[in-house]
Amino acid sequence: MGLWQDPHLSAREREVLVAWVKCDSKTQVGKQLYLSIGTVNTHITRIRGKYAAAGRAANTKAALVARALQDGLIVLDEL
Repeated sequence: MGLWQDPHLSAREREVLVAWVKCDSKTQVGKQLYLSIGTVNTHITRIRGKYAAAGRAANTKAALVARALQDGLIVLDEL
């Protein structure tokens, strides 16, 4: 982790976040991870809530990409 407060994402939330920043759509994330679109949306909502609670709001997909990069969940070459 970087210098930022850890949002304490679960392993599944990290998995959904990484898939979401690498995919073009939530439908694609659902197919890849065998989740319904509703479950993908629920995970993303919770992820955003945890980042907001950590003082690192991520209200857009671009902001989630930045958080994933900051936290070492992905590297730039994976995008």
